[in-house]
Amino acid sequence: MRWQDQRQSTNVEDRRGMGRGVAMGGGGLGVVILAIAIYLCGGDPSQLLNNLPSQGEVQQPAPNNPAAPADQNRQFVGAIMGNLEDAWKQILPQQSRVQFQSPKLVLFTDQISSACGYASAATGPFYCPGDHKLYLDFAFFQELQREFKAPGDFAQAYVIAHEFGHHIQNLTGIMDRVQSRGQDNRLSVALELQADCYAGVWANFAQKQDRVQPGDAEEAIRAASAVGDDIIQKRTQGYVVPDSFTHGSAQQRMQWFSRGMQSGDMRQCNTFGS
Repeated sequence: MRWQDQRQSTNVEDRRGMGRGVAMGGGGLGVVILAIAIYLCGGDPSQLLNNLPSQGEVQQPAPNNPAAPADQNRQFVGAIMGNLEDAWKQILPQQSRVQFQSPKLVLFTDQISSACGYASAATGPFYCPGDHKLYLDFAFFQELQREFKAPGDFAQAYVIAHEFGHHIQNLTGIMDRVQSRGQDNRLSVALELQADCYAGVWANFAQKQDRVQPGDAEEAIRAASAVGDDIIQKRTQGYVVPDSFTHGSAQQRMQWFSRGMQSGDMRQCNTFGS
């Protein structure tokens, strides 16, 4: 992917190396909220139980970490966020008549607190609707290549674009409607597949800007397939339980990302049916 000449987003908070985060107020309620958000937006909520902070601890608002390294990963995600902002600033009002508001991307190491509660890196990248922020530990990029066999910068961009897609769902009200229905695997899968489709809509925008290079689309599709529920379940437990899917099968995730990328139209991303 050609990203080096893309403008850097100003909506990146670098909190790497700032130590253990502690959930702000709310106690167990904050954990429950985050567990629901992680269940809907990616990751394993059970990881929260192993990382609860002690009572009475409060985290002050965290600014950017001045000691964080200005490495290539940081430059990369800044460029991807910049392009995602440019894309959705045009796409969202044109195709849904909703005003765009940019989210923030928070970079962290090991553990973090958000408006949704407390989380560890083991939950994977996630989006918190309570503070309109995406959360990412760069260790996931290594896992994507090593464990999921999905290398490449466009595969990494797909991950960010997927979480950004959840922000779009938050702005349009879709996320609120799904969460108001409680834990429903069918709706959870539809929500995740729509975020995949929105990631594809962004990829279409990037392609028109001549930022997508040969092999990039295949990288994203490979990543979408690798994080399919059936692939993960087969790898971790040796068998597949479709009724327990929360993100969709490999085939579904590839299909919806491809639909978004081919059409560039978020109105083609109705994963919930009529």
